[in-house]
Amino acid sequence: MTETPAALREAHHADVSGGWLRPAVFGAMDGLVTNIALIAGVGGGGVSPRSVVLTGAAGLVAGAISMGLGEYTSVRSANEQVAAEVAKERRELERHPEAEARELAEAWVARGLPRDLAVQVAEAVRRNPEEALRMHVREELGVDPDEQPSPWAAAISSFLCFSVGALVPLLTYLLGFTSLWLALGVGGVGLFVAGAVVARFTNRPWWTSGLRQLLLGAAAAGATYLVGAFIGVQGGIG
Repeated sequence: MTETPAALREAHHADVSGGWLRPAVFGAMDGLVTNIALIAGVGGGGVSPRSVVLTGAAGLVAGAISMGLGEYTSVRSANEQVAAEVAKERRELERHPEAEARELAEAWVARGLPRDLAVQVAEAVRRNPEEALRMHVREELGVDPDEQPSPWAAAISSFLCFSVGALVPLLTYLLGFTSLWLALGVGGVGLFVAGAVVARFTNRPWWTSGLRQLLLGAAAAGATYLVGAFIGVQGGIG
């Protein structure tokens, strides 16, 4: 059976529309970095293992909810803005169809299409109002009005992936170990693995992507550890 053009595109290209992959990646990375840094900070201050677990659990819940709500609001707002611009473009096409067709033809001429051909195609597109709307929105806004990301998909993927990422540095404490450095080491492994997994979607070398994420997380953890240690000493904690 012959594959359709849409099926061929799906077979050769990853989803880059930002529906779930972007918030999932950001959620996992943010969960790892946030809780590793948080645990490093309170651990550096000399608090008890129970307090570390309590702080990490609170950071997991608060961060996951914040990420989920933030992604939902962000994607929903962006979709509403696109919808408003699409409605504006629809009105322009209804009021000034000839001028809009000339505008579309000029955009194609600027890209190198022969003027006669550009005008001919623009006139053909003008006869189909819905296709004309899609073409104008793509040219002027750079988006496809029929392929906007789902705010729910973004929110849920971000919430779940943040939770998983934030859970990683807590695992050793939940299993009964009390070493801060063991927890940070496990978190570091999680950072490297997450970075390596992302490389699968970006075609970058897995080890450079993993190492980059590990170094960024280590910098964040180092900064909060120093702050925690300083406050712990000054405040007499531990």
